[in-house]
Amino acid sequence: MPRLHSALVVLLVAASVVPVFPAAAADGTATGAVCDNQPALHAQAPPGAVAVDLAVEGDLSVKTQASPPGTTFWLPPGTHRLAPDQYGQVIPKDGDVYLGAPGAVLDGRGVNRAAFTQQAKDVVIRGLTIQNFVAPQDQGVVNHDSGEHWVIENTTIQHNTGAALMAGARQVVRASCLRDNGQYGMNAYRPDNAITGLLVEGNEITGNNVDDWETRNPGCGCSGGIKFWAVNGADVRGNWIHHNHGVGLWADTNDNDFLIEDNVIEDNDAEAIFYEISYNVVIRHNAIRRNNVVAGSRRASRGDNFPSASVYLSESGGEPRVPARTDVIDIYGNTFEDNWSGITLWENADRFCNSPANTSTATCTKLVADRTRCAAPGIESAPLYDDCRWKTQRVEIHSNTFRFDPARPGCAGLCGRMAVLSNYGTYPAWSPYRGTLVQEAITHDQDNYWYSNDYFGPWAFVAGDTSRTLTAAQWQNDPWNQDDCASFDGVTPNC
Repeated sequence: MPRLHSALVVLLVAASVVPVFPAAAADGTATGAVCDNQPALHAQAPPGAVAVDLAVEGDLSVKTQASPPGTTFWLPPGTHRLAPDQYGQVIPKDGDVYLGAPGAVLDGRGVNRAAFTQQAKDVVIRGLTIQNFVAPQDQGVVNHDSGEHWVIENTTIQHNTGAALMAGARQVVRASCLRDNGQYGMNAYRPDNAITGLLVEGNEITGNNVDDWETRNPGCGCSGGIKFWAVNGADVRGNWIHHNHGVGLWADTNDNDFLIEDNVIEDNDAEAIFYEISYNVVIRHNAIRRNNVVAGSRRASRGDNFPSASVYLSESGGEPRVPARTDVIDIYGNTFEDNWSGITLWENADRFCNSPANTSTATCTKLVADRTRCAAPGIESAPLYDDCRWKTQRVEIHSNTFRFDPARPGCAGLCGRMAVLSNYGTYPAWSPYRGTLVQEAITHDQDNYWYSNDYFGPWAFVAGDTSRTLTAAQWQNDPWNQDDCASFDGVTPNC
């Protein structure tokens, strides 16, 4: 029987603001497309606002520079342009507010790199369409320099290169459309790893990674609907995340304390959710449909038998020593329908702090401040033996519904799988994790449990390594002992 870590979860407090366009109804259907359905707000300039002259090129930048902090700017309907050079941009001051009337567009016309830059605090952007900016790789058009507590609401950011927007601490992105951008819908990254308290609520995030960065730069890990890097605290709820050319939501490298709930995540080319070398997340009450069909079938066509999943946990787990609202990874109450596969728990035996196999080369776990300490002979004993690894541990997967149609073309037995596995450790020569040590740990010793799930369709299960495929009965019995109290095709479990 699983240890009920869920009882340790601290109450996850909901925010007081309801999204203008909630993305998911109780039955998991998308109920509110945000793109092309923004409300008609700010038709008139509010009292005291500075009106921007549509006919004057760069007027928004000039008036922002000339006005004191906390000024409200109103953009009338029509297409507004900045100065005609790549560094023509708006530099807000603390507390500035930018309101767009219905039909107000800020257009970079393929010349300007960024729309709103620098590090003012408490900036608000509402009702604008921001498009055709040419941000370089890994840079963003809005909040280019990750200012603190920006609020972006009822705004459309589309058809830009790079990322639609960057993120700063306590940023709010609500009821907005992040559509068809070259790299990301949002790149939640700061070089100082100081992003905390994000709220991403009620948005439509679709069609991003138009420029196909994973093909242009294989292995870069630099694409998706949203990419989170070392974010401490994020609530992602009520969004419609679909048809992105890559991962829907990707948390990569020392992210912690996430709540991902009530989203519709569907038809993304790669994983719906990819949680990588990170900690402590609750994933609940999401509708996860038809994800990873493109990338999964491509992998299968090459004869690669790795269990490519719709929710992929890679070297990520619950860690009580890293403060958060929960000390587990808790995945429950979700509906999975016709994804390439289900959930994969993976831990690379060769990936740890200071290992050449760690692609996040300059980083270490949140438990070791100096990665150079992770070396022989110290790494061979406690505490470094445990603390130098990002562990896939303390994961609970329960009370979910998994539906799978076996008629999917190209499956060849490599889709419709659930998995917990590792590789045989080989590298580097001084690694204390060589052999089957990590395989044994992730499957038997690190408190990873499936239980009380409902399965429909011919699911298969992979345990230990990619060569071992199990039936449901094998999965539930010794030595794996997974999915106690699960039902298969409506058969009531005896438990």
